[in-house]
Amino acid sequence: MSFPKLVFPRMVKVRQKIPSPKLEDFVSEIRNELRKAGIRDLIKPGAEICITAGSRGIAHYPEILATVVDEVKRCGGKPFLIPAMGSHGGATPEGQVGVLRSLGITPETVGAPIRATMEVEEVGRLHNGSPVYVDRNALRADGIIVVGRVKPHTDFKDKIESGLMKMMVIGLGKQKGAETIHRFQAEGYHKLIPEAAKLIMEKAPIILGLAVVENAYHEIAVVKALRPEEIEREEPKLLEKAKDLLARIPFKEIDVLIVDEIGKNISGSGMDTNVIGRFWVPGEGDPRTPKIKRIVVLDLSEETHGNAIGIGLADLTTQRVFSKIDFHSTFVNALTSGWPEVAKIPVFLPSDRDAIAMALRTCGPIDPREAKVVRIKNTLDLEVFWISESLYKMVKEDPELRERIEILEEPREMQFDVLGTLAR
Repeated sequence: MSFPKLVFPRMVKVRQKIPSPKLEDFVSEIRNELRKAGIRDLIKPGAEICITAGSRGIAHYPEILATVVDEVKRCGGKPFLIPAMGSHGGATPEGQVGVLRSLGITPETVGAPIRATMEVEEVGRLHNGSPVYVDRNALRADGIIVVGRVKPHTDFKDKIESGLMKMMVIGLGKQKGAETIHRFQAEGYHKLIPEAAKLIMEKAPIILGLAVVENAYHEIAVVKALRPEEIEREEPKLLEKAKDLLARIPFKEIDVLIVDEIGKNISGSGMDTNVIGRFWVPGEGDPRTPKIKRIVVLDLSEETHGNAIGIGLADLTTQRVFSKIDFHSTFVNALTSGWPEVAKIPVFLPSDRDAIAMALRTCGPIDPREAKVVRIKNTLDLEVFWISESLYKMVKEDPELRERIEILEEPREMQFDVLGTLAR
């Protein structure tokens, strides 16, 4: 199947100016925050202090944890780390330690031992009777410091999304805790995570939380140490800051979004739903995201190793993507999350050219040359990308867009090789 006579819109390379505040000396800032929060009053000499380490790649993660470890030692405490990552790493202690190692987190790099177990203890029950679990090693500690990044979640929108409270419930809860929340799907995200986190803060020895907010370039923008009684109040404010710093596609309406690659290394959902505006949880949405008629995915990243989670969010893809899919890892990931929709395989066509052509053809009665098309490398890299000539004209006419977008090249034809592969 091919469409040699279809006229494609001409494309323009642009650079987006993205606000990116950055902490130049994040180590000193972490020390100051922990001391302001009263860490020296909270840790007695000889106290065993558990520090959480998750499975997501946070900027300077080993250095952040090493700083917390050092501050605990300065108070006379005995710090240790635990993997706080639900069912990641194959839901085994060895697998979770391996995940931390892949992030550069080892006893040598952070200056403290790592105690890994999948054993949990029930600390209470929610209003619906669901049990709440906490890692056994964490419960036996004299104090727990929860370290986590606050960011928009890729599944749902609420005052509390990814952050310290989710780390307590899903991370400290290990596989059992993660399964409990995921089983209730949207209700689990919206209602049970906040309720369970409050229960954990009552029953487990949580003494502090250290929240990290990153800018669009994966750099540390904010660090904030919070006492348990402050977390529920302050985390929503940090989430709003994280949303303000998130890189976005700066157009309200798009006919076709071309995504060069998706992958787990790019987003837990393959492509960030906060960028594309498509959420697989019914009723979820973000008014700041564009309205997109068709999404075309051209490839999988090498680092995703065949895990095509998120491909179900696309409308069309290529034979190349289909041939690279590791169906086992993709389906396990999707079914564990409770949303099989994210692993649905869209219509796949022989080449990039065919997939893009079909996307344009199925957008409705529009002139392809005037279509509003955006092409991005992936949802993590939104500084330099390509826009169609119609959007280029819009940028030239809109003062706000002119301020945000720098034109790097004049319009030119899309370039395909003899096999129909779009030039990268």
